Amino acid sequence: MERKRIYTYNSPWVIYGLSWSTRINQPYRLAIGSFLEDYTNRVDVIQLNEETDQFEVMCGFEHPYPPTKCMWIPDKNSTRPDLLATTGDYLRLWEVSNQRSIKLKSLLTNNKNSEFCAPLSSFDWNESDPSLLATSSIDTTCTIWNIETGQAKTQLIAHDKEVFDVAFARGTDLFASVGADGSLRMFDLRNLEHSTIIYETPSFVPLLRLCWNKQDPNYLATIQQDSPNVIILDIRVPSIPAAELSFHKSAVNGISWAPHSSCHICTVSDDKQALIWDLSSMPKPIEDPLLTYNAQAEINQLSWSSSQPDWIAIAFSSDLQILRV
Repeated sequence: MERKRIYTYNSPWVIYGLSWSTRINQPYRLAIGSFLEDYTNRVDVIQLNEETDQFEVMCGFEHPYPPTKCMWIPDKNSTRPDLLATTGDYLRLWEVSNQRSIKLKSLLTNNKNSEFCAPLSSFDWNESDPSLLATSSIDTTCTIWNIETGQAKTQLIAHDKEVFDVAFARGTDLFASVGADGSLRMFDLRNLEHSTIIYETPSFVPLLRLCWNKQDPNYLATIQQDSPNVIILDIRVPSIPAAELSFHKSAVNGISWAPHSSCHICTVSDDKQALIWDLSSMPKPIEDPLLTYNAQAEINQLSWSSSQPDWIAIAFSSDLQILRV
């Protein structure tokens, strides 16, 4: 049966958290998190039923505060427990036991003696060693967790202000973070005494997100607050962007490199557009995107499936769409 090119799931709430399962045997499974101005929020696991062509809610749970990120464990071949992580007030790990039930496995915190906890803005899983996970916090720190022991391996002051995002480079010991001080900094797990400032925005405009190239760890993408442009960086040539992608008309909200190609990246924006770019002509300027998709509302999130790279998920308002590219 020929698959449709677009499937839509309408959620009862505004979607913010969004993650595509990495497991090859769960090709159309996603986790979505709510963005509600209440203490009680929600995460649902949904799956496309390939016979009815409809999404079904498989299981879900209530979540304190809106999850700032949700992400499945990088485990293509299902050799580990089926885990989903979320951040908000704390880092939580949830385990799917059978297709229809999910329960809290652990809550990780450094904070033993105080009621107060600094919110976690984001996190990333280490693909080459999924027992490691990095979180970023508005208290200027990043923490590397060992999820098997439930302990922090290290916590470091990463920035001068809030840290908004953190990401590991695939297959290396490198990770990077961005924050309200307008810098993108790179760290090495083998030597955490030092960090390298790869890029700083003119006049220190906050950097909100970053994303490593999945095939070539020399390249990163990042976005500034309220900016329609996407900055492509080469870590071998710090401080000067390797390229700037400027086609969006409004603030960019999400970036994701293709899992299977070193020269393709997807960007989504408040202008309701999802764009796929081909960067193979760098260092020549890249004028126009390769593909353009128009959604019905501002797109605030995207996830590119690593187990089937011709599918991208986007979230706008209370709708999730998966697009075949």
